[in-house]
Amino acid sequence: MKKGFIAVLGLMAVASAPARAADLPARAYPKAPAAPVAVYDWSGLFVGFNAGGSSGPSCWTNSFAGDAPTVPATSEGCNTNTGALLGGQIGYRLQARNWVFGVEAQGDWANLRGQTASFLLAAPQVTNQTQTNGVGLFTGQIGYAWNQVLWFVKGGTAVTSNQYNGLFTATNVVFDQASDTRWGPTVGTGIEIGFAPNWSVGAEFNYLFLGTKTLNLNAVPAGGLSRIESIQQNAAVGLLRVNYRFGGPVAAKY
Repeated sequence: MKKGFIAVLGLMAVASAPARAADLPARAYPKAPAAPVAVYDWSGLFVGFNAGGSSGPSCWTNSFAGDAPTVPATSEGCNTNTGALLGGQIGYRLQARNWVFGVEAQGDWANLRGQTASFLLAAPQVTNQTQTNGVGLFTGQIGYAWNQVLWFVKGGTAVTSNQYNGLFTATNVVFDQASDTRWGPTVGTGIEIGFAPNWSVGAEFNYLFLGTKTLNLNAVPAGGLSRIESIQQNAAVGLLRVNYRFGGPVAAKY
């Protein structure tokens, strides 16, 4: 009898085990850590090359010609100075969260030229020609980055190397000329995209305010003063750029 009672209790315990197990809380497994997200870092020294073009007015005003002053000073008209640019840039950027700050120096060989017939000097007819042989930009940048896409604005100083020629229109022979190095403020904006580790490609637009300078044009080839011109210049410059940045291309962010 006693053995039978014990057997009945054992069967009841076995039967109730699944029910007790169902009442236990589910086993908790540790959650896997979140994978780091790769964030493009624009900080570091960069170098690159660029190519593009420029267009801008060059306006001449004469105050001396034919061995006598021109009173009042008289406009001879404007030409549009256009052509190609090819060069490079070097700079440094520092990123703080999404904001990017930088400095940059840029230098370009230029083949910019424009000419127009003078409104004043018509006997014989004279053509005034403006030529720009080099362009440099020294700028600071402030940008905002969406991971590997960077938009920036820039501003600073521009410098150009220029030559001014007077030609007899009928023969295209140069009879007087002058040259100058011209400085002025510049502003611009652009966008850059990181497309591979350490590499980025971009496009930018800059406007150069080069002002007005009064120049003595000397006779060619004899020398001596031929005429005096006040020449006003500005330029719009568009460039495509490729940069290589030294340093790691991405930073892990959790």
